[in-house]
Amino acid sequence: MTSLLVSSFGFKHAPPPEADLVLDVRFLPNPYYIEALRPCTGLDPATAAHVFHDGRAGALLRHLVPLVEFLLAQETGKVVAQRHVAVGCTGGRHRSVAIAEELARRLRRAGVAVRVTHRDLAAGDA
Repeated sequence: MTSLLVSSFGFKHAPPPEADLVLDVRFLPNPYYIEALRPCTGLDPATAAHVFHDGRAGALLRHLVPLVEFLLAQETGKVVAQRHVAVGCTGGRHRSVAIAEELARRLRRAGVAVRVTHRDLAAGDA
């Protein structure tokens, strides 16, 4: 079975070249513009709540989870150790982190072996 790496990154630091699928979540509400959330990350519950508050992040995931499951199912019989889905926002600290974590949670619940990394989490301003 092919395992999945879900990573977050910041577009201002460039997308990871090894990613099989790159998602741009810069359309979601940006916690950077909320002073109390700016120093936080997408791992913080209040920051994630802000990203998900208007329903667009949930709608994205309702489309994305079946897509990723479909793509992984196409790997049957192939020698592919791992696929990589990279989720990007501006700086890689808020929106992409929250979405990557929730995507991984939902895919694990569906039985997918998922590992999560956050490349630009400590990179500074988003």
